[in-house]
Amino acid sequence: MEESVVADFVGRVHAASFGTDEPVTGRVLLSQRRMVLATDDGKETIPLSRVFDVVVGSVPGDLRSFFNDSVTVAYDRDGSRRSALVEGEAEDMDRFVRLLFKVLLRNVTVTVRHPAKVGGRVTDAGDHRASVSVSPGEIRFGDCPEPFVVDLSAVIDYERTDRTLGGTKRPALVFRHVTDGQTVTSIATVPNERALNILGRYIKIEYDEAMKDLDSFDPTEEQLEILVSIYSAGGEANIADVVTGDVTQTSMILDTLREADLVADGESGAALTRKGQMIVSTYLESVNA
Repeated sequence: MEESVVADFVGRVHAASFGTDEPVTGRVLLSQRRMVLATDDGKETIPLSRVFDVVVGSVPGDLRSFFNDSVTVAYDRDGSRRSALVEGEAEDMDRFVRLLFKVLLRNVTVTVRHPAKVGGRVTDAGDHRASVSVSPGEIRFGDCPEPFVVDLSAVIDYERTDRTLGGTKRPALVFRHVTDGQTVTSIATVPNERALNILGRYIKIEYDEAMKDLDSFDPTEEQLEILVSIYSAGGEANIADVVTGDVTQTSMILDTLREADLVADGESGAALTRKGQMIVSTYLESVNA
């Protein structure tokens, strides 16, 4: 099988085999089968078939002082778990991340149910086998009766679960995303935990970034009440439907939510933005836990 190099750049790297606690300058090469980190003192070769997780933008504590934005690749070697870190110029890293996930998900087949729900309504959609392919900012499920594309910037919630298909219990990813103004729930059942880790990491790349933006926002009880009211109305509602007391006070709260980019003006009233939906999802999850 042909094994051409799909990414080749110089960055800062770290791996246990380098024998140093600090990152060093190295060359990063990626092919369809392996990733190689080459330095002046040696190299670390990582077969992609042994990679079981990829973390973008989060650095282990003991290396946090050395790396900024980075990619951590977790892999198995001789029965033990290891990790390698890579950091480079933003343009190089953006391309590297996309290509890394592309080759890791190559030939992965999942079973999808889409849409499993539209809003809160359960559909009669069945399960279909589908291929997975990635491109900048999106993931495509193809080779099925109704192929669909998920915009990563529209993902508002996800969870891991298990499903039984054909008498076999398998890991699955349930994720909600906004399509044409509607909240849609999709379910992807995968063959193993490795595929679940990698597919889940790609789907939630931009979700994690959005959640970081929300960490600094601590909604008041009144703000949450209005957000939940809009959510319960289907994601968009007239002010008369969300007023909880004084109309003027409600209008002021809505203005604050607009400034925080949690609410926008929709066709028929106040509509939840992606961040607004994420706030509500997080709140409801904590209430139901």
